[in-house]
Amino acid sequence: MGHITLKQVTKSFGEVQVIPPLDLEINDGEFVVFVGPSGCGKSTLLRLIAGLEDVSSGEITIDGRAATEVPPAKRGLAMVFQSYALYPHMTVRKNIAFPLRMAKLDIAEQNKRVEAAAKVLNLTDYLDRRPGQLSGGQRQRVAIGRAIVREPAAFLFDEPLSNLDAALRVNMRLEISELHQTLDTTMIYVTHDQVEAMTMADKIVVLHAGVIEQVGSPLELYHEPRNKFVAGFIGSPKMNFVEGEEAVKLNAKCIGIRPEHIGVSLESGDWKGTVGVSEHLGSDTFLRIKMPGVQEHMTVRVGGEFGARHGDTVYLTPDRSKLHRFDAQGLRIA
Repeated sequence: MGHITLKQVTKSFGEVQVIPPLDLEINDGEFVVFVGPSGCGKSTLLRLIAGLEDVSSGEITIDGRAATEVPPAKRGLAMVFQSYALYPHMTVRKNIAFPLRMAKLDIAEQNKRVEAAAKVLNLTDYLDRRPGQLSGGQRQRVAIGRAIVREPAAFLFDEPLSNLDAALRVNMRLEISELHQTLDTTMIYVTHDQVEAMTMADKIVVLHAGVIEQVGSPLELYHEPRNKFVAGFIGSPKMNFVEGEEAVKLNAKCIGIRPEHIGVSLESGDWKGTVGVSEHLGSDTFLRIKMPGVQEHMTVRVGGEFGARHGDTVYLTPDRSKLHRFDAQGLRIA
């Protein structure tokens, strides 16, 4: 079980409302990611669900039961924080078992749950080590193990990979996704990294200034962003935006085109530009193109062997079936 519903939930700090009235439904077994820029309210929203922050108004239900006034320990949720918060003097086994000891479960049941969690997380060989003898990724797995043994209705992750280096983040991202498939339990995951959101989520909730801009699957948000904010936030590198004459031709205030939907030629095309910085990633190269009359550089994805240098003239041809049109308010024009 792990069905969570928020109805007209708000949060204010003094006179400042950081979460305007908000509705959201999280289905049992879903992997839901809250994503948005720093300060958008994603961690605050997670803490409201966990009960670590009081709701100013509105209602939260968990599996059909009112949870707004229920203390955190009785909501049946388990939270994994950015910091591992492990006890350095305890072994991995004792760290994972700690919430079970606090709940006064018998030793046999504690050992059963710890062994099961350790097996899922590949920590069996490390149970007698202390946190100081583990890598960052292993410590994060111990923190996740401590949540697993509680057998919660849902897991809440608050930017759990922020302290890891790039390679470990990729590995842990895969491990958490695999864990979701294994446990088949609701997971709510907060991140500012839209790549994490796109690769991990069943459903993404895009937040901006406390407001839900759009909810949908990764591909729904990629192909059909509701507005210019979502279009620019989802996708890596971000979408290019062009205003002025080219937009007017398409009866729009602004048009958007993703870097991967622009053809590049050294001979001819719809738009003429000059190559600036090139980012070579091996299989791909990202070109920064300066176009006359366009304020921002255009980013274009080409093959890794594309032979353009700084200062070269190139011609761009957008795939017109992939263009996004936006009105003066930044809303997508169907």
